[in-house]
Amino acid sequence: MFRTVRSILIISNCKSSGIGVTLRKLSSRPNVKPVSHCLFDMDGLLLDTEFIYENSVREICRSFGKDYPWDVRMKVMGTQEEKTAEIVINDLSLPISIAEFLKIQGDYVRKEFTSLNLMKGAERLIRHLHQSQVPICLATSSGKDMAEVKMSNYPELFDLFAHKVMGSTDAEVKHGKPAPDIFLVAASRFKDKPDPSKCLVFEDSPNGVRAGLSAGMQTVMVPDKKLVTPEQTKEATIVLDSLEDFQPELFGLPKF
Repeated sequence: MFRTVRSILIISNCKSSGIGVTLRKLSSRPNVKPVSHCLFDMDGLLLDTEFIYENSVREICRSFGKDYPWDVRMKVMGTQEEKTAEIVINDLSLPISIAEFLKIQGDYVRKEFTSLNLMKGAERLIRHLHQSQVPICLATSSGKDMAEVKMSNYPELFDLFAHKVMGSTDAEVKHGKPAPDIFLVAASRFKDKPDPSKCLVFEDSPNGVRAGLSAGMQTVMVPDKKLVTPEQTKEATIVLDSLEDFQPELFGLPKF
């Protein structure tokens, strides 16, 4: 299983011994605490979009005779749209402006976003938390226009979120991931304005995990094993193979 050592310990004990062990683990481990609110990234976590973005950047690089190396791919994971373009252009010395990059990429991905698959376990978890009256929101680095195209594949499901923060076009999100801005803004828009320590962030990228931690929140990481190494998951509170593996009771949330 693609999990950190501490997540293996907690989850395996829970499965073998029941909720009593879970509560003891929660109270005895300072890095795993009960939460009240959940914040979700979208790309690569809820929707299977990362390969589309990766292919779009690769095609842009190829048009200028450049490869799209792994180290640059890691830098852009979870970043805002303009920052992604800036990193790729600067690191690979592409003779193109940020606006031109985003136009080419936008034209490419819109064609692919008309039919997107949900990631494993995403719908089950979102519906469970909503039905259990756990406040949930979306915190995506995508801009409003692009996010709406993607969400249009599952409008009823995304309507279950209390609110949505689109980092690339939200005026209050001054800095993209790994800065904490997007998660702090998202938390502040819940009606009861929870303390960040009561918020749980769901992410797939190292940049997203660092953003959640910088915001003072715990993080559940569901990494793409083809892109993220085990070493890059160590900062997360727990690491899962898919959202289907998440056990809400580990964080004091209603169990399935």
